[in-house]
Amino acid sequence: MYKIKTYNKIAPEGLALFDANYKINENGNPDAILLRSHNLHDIEFNPELKAIARAGAGTNNIPIEKATEAGIVVFNTPGANANAVKELVLACMILSVRPIIRGAQWIKNITTDDLDTTVESNKNEFKGSELEGKTLGVIGLGSIGSIVANDAYRLGMNVIGYDPYVSVNTAWNISRRVKRALNLDEIFRESDFISIHVPLNENTHHFISKHQIYKMKKDAVLLNFSRKELVNIDDVLDALDHDNLDQYITDFVDKQLMEHPKVLILPHLGASTYEAELNCAKAAVGTLTYFLETGNILNSVNFAPMELAFNSPTRFTLIHKNQPKMLGQISHIAGELNINIDNMMNRNSGDYAYTIVDISDTDPTLLAKVKQSFDGIDSMLYTRIIRQ
Repeated sequence: MYKIKTYNKIAPEGLALFDANYKINENGNPDAILLRSHNLHDIEFNPELKAIARAGAGTNNIPIEKATEAGIVVFNTPGANANAVKELVLACMILSVRPIIRGAQWIKNITTDDLDTTVESNKNEFKGSELEGKTLGVIGLGSIGSIVANDAYRLGMNVIGYDPYVSVNTAWNISRRVKRALNLDEIFRESDFISIHVPLNENTHHFISKHQIYKMKKDAVLLNFSRKELVNIDDVLDALDHDNLDQYITDFVDKQLMEHPKVLILPHLGASTYEAELNCAKAAVGTLTYFLETGNILNSVNFAPMELAFNSPTRFTLIHKNQPKMLGQISHIAGELNINIDNMMNRNSGDYAYTIVDISDTDPTLLAKVKQSFDGIDSMLYTRIIRQ
C-alpha cells in the first residue's frame, strides 16, 4: 500500500488512475508527493518519501538538490502541456501585430447609435500587419519550442531555431523547413519575433539581457513563456523606452512591467487549459505509479532514465553517491549472503547514481538482511525492496 500526498488541485481523471493499492491524502507519512505549483522549499521531507511528481514541466518550486541528497526521485511531465503553451504563444504573436484587444475595447465604448458609420470611419486606427513572411526565432527546441516552430511555419512564417542540446526524438519531429541557427547571434540578428523556451538554471538566469537585446532588430517582439527570471526586466524596460525593442510579451507578472504600454502580460495562463491540466495529471500519476511499482525511472529531473524488465520476484532499488567500487560492494554483499543476482543495471547522473538489483529470493528474513547490508554501504542514500 502506497500513501500519496497531493498539493494544489489535481485533475480527478488523473487521480482516478491510482488503484486500490494507493491511499490519497490519508494520515501518515507519504511515500510520494503529487503537486502542481505548491512551494516545497520550506517543508521537511519524511524518511519514507520516495518520489515527488510535478504535474507540469517546471520544477523550480521543488528543492531538487535537497531531494536528491535524501534519495528522493523528482519527476515532471515534459510535453503534457506543450500544446496549450504553443497555442498561447501563437495567439500572442497575432495580438502583437493586430490591435485586436484595443479594437474590441474601443467598440464597447461607442456611445453613438450609428454604429456602422462610426466603425467604418474609425477602423483604420486599428490596422495591423500579418505574421506571414515574418521571421520567428525559437530559442530552445524541446517539447514546446519544437511545436511552436512547426506551427509558426504552417502560418507562413520563416522559422529559425537554436538548441545545441536538442534530443534525437525532438529532432525527428521538427519540420525540415525550420532553419537551424548555428549560434544565438543569428537568431537575434534575423528575427522579427523571438520566443524563449529554455529551462531556468544558474546558466540561464537573465539569459536575455542588454547584451542580447541590443543585437536584436529595433522592431523585434520578445516573447517569454518559460520563466520570468530568464529575462532581465530592467534591461527590457530600458530597451523599450529607447525604442531598441518594440514589444515584450510574457506570462509572468512583474510590477515593473504593469503600466508599460509596450508590454503585454498574461496571468500565467500557459498551461491553463482543461486539456493540459488533465494531460499533466495523467502523465504525473502514470510516471509515479510506474516508479513506485517497478523502480523504473522516466522523466526524472535529478536521476538518469532507467528501465529494466521486472521478471524476478524481488527487486532492490538503490540510490547512492556516484563513487568507485559501489557495484563491487553490492555484488560482494550478494555473494556473502549466497544470493544469485538475476539482473542488475546502474546509471549515474553526475554526483549520484541509481542501481537496480533483481533476485529470485523471497524469504523476508533474508531480504531484510540484504537491505540492512546495502544500507550499511558508505554513500548509500536510500534502499528499497519491491515485490512482484
